[in-house]
Amino acid sequence: MNSNVMSALAEPNRLQIVELLRERPLTVGEIAERLQLRQPQASKHLRVLSEAGIVEARVDANRRIYSLLQEPFQELEDWLRSYRHIWEERFDRLDDYLQKVQGKQAVEEQQD
Repeated sequence: MNSNVMSALAEPNRLQIVELLRERPLTVGEIAERLQLRQPQASKHLRVLSEAGIVEARVDANRRIYSLLQEPFQELEDWLRSYRHIWEERFDRLDDYLQKVQGKQAVEEQQD
């Protein structure tokens, strides 16, 4: 997993930008307006996202239209998948333990 991607997404405004771009590509002005940021702030966050390989810009006349790149999110999914197996095993063990405890309680209640 690329640590630049994680660092870029850790900042709340950048994460909000990514959420906005999930809907559709947007210009810097649209992003700034929707997040109530000044345009230079939005541009700075978009530069970080671009350098991390999360977004790309397409030039259309005098506007830059930003959209998400798929690759970093696929890498993130792959990284999370490697941990999902560990958590599933732990939940299975917890489920076994809870069933054992509930079984003991049921036996104790029948004896009372």
